[in-house]
Amino acid sequence: MSKRIVITGATGLIGKKLVNVLIERGNNVVIFGRDLNKLKSVFPNSNELVAWDYHKPELWKSQLEKSDAVVHLAGTNLFAKRWNADFKREVIESRKISTHNLAEAIKSCTNKPEVFISASGIGYYGDCNDSTLTEESSLGNDFLADVCKVWESEAATVETDGVRSVRIRTGLVLSTEDGALKQMLPSFKLFVGGPLGNGKQWASWLHIDDIVGIYVHAIDNKKIIGAVNAAAPNPVRMKEFAHTLGKVLKRPSLFPVPKFVLKIVVGEAAEVVTASQRVDVKKLLESGYQFKFVQLEDALRDLLN
Repeated sequence: MSKRIVITGATGLIGKKLVNVLIERGNNVVIFGRDLNKLKSVFPNSNELVAWDYHKPELWKSQLEKSDAVVHLAGTNLFAKRWNADFKREVIESRKISTHNLAEAIKSCTNKPEVFISASGIGYYGDCNDSTLTEESSLGNDFLADVCKVWESEAATVETDGVRSVRIRTGLVLSTEDGALKQMLPSFKLFVGGPLGNGKQWASWLHIDDIVGIYVHAIDNKKIIGAVNAAAPNPVRMKEFAHTLGKVLKRPSLFPVPKFVLKIVVGEAAEVVTASQRVDVKKLLESGYQFKFVQLEDALRDLLN
């Protein structure tokens, strides 16, 4: 049976593909966005576009009535600017206020959505060296961990009103359209690629098709509740990641980018880029999700060849 699904952040890397997958399988997708002209250009075949100012829920909360699911992907891009106090505040507030107002609007519905799915990240755990991280692992003590804590805390409030809450802690999403892989490709193609930082940190990656698949799975599967690690079952160290990328591209992986260089280029965000997070995805697997790509080389060959 067709479902009515409201989605925010639809023009982002994950959102665009998720919308198209949901429409292809016959769902009625209601797209919330700040710029209707942009939404029309990205989704020309959609007639369910809603002007969304997350500060003004009175203008859009009626759209949540009788919806089966709300998927919340919106939030200021972490790497849109160099981090300073003002930008950090913008990053946190964009997630806190939008998630809070969505959750409150959901709770006010007469016919509530069955599930509220909110994006989060494995940055929740901070830099954890070689530790294996489950959903029960402790919160980190850096800025990105603070962002994830605020994000998830607001999303979880719907549970008090009987709405299933899912917080998807996303790993390193591999895509040639955006993200870390796209940023690494030019240097490899110029034969000067290599690992970021010392190469010893763990990278919990997943193919773009799998993160989209996980969101669809979370919409459909009532077993998925609470925080969920979203990464492929086989994380790798950054040195192996770079070596595998070089192998697929038939390029060497000989030129590491030291952390101090990354700090010069991106500032404090270098701490995120070089953080070590080795996440366990047992909860996701036990819920029945079947990965399309479990080995890094297979994922990279699919994306690059």
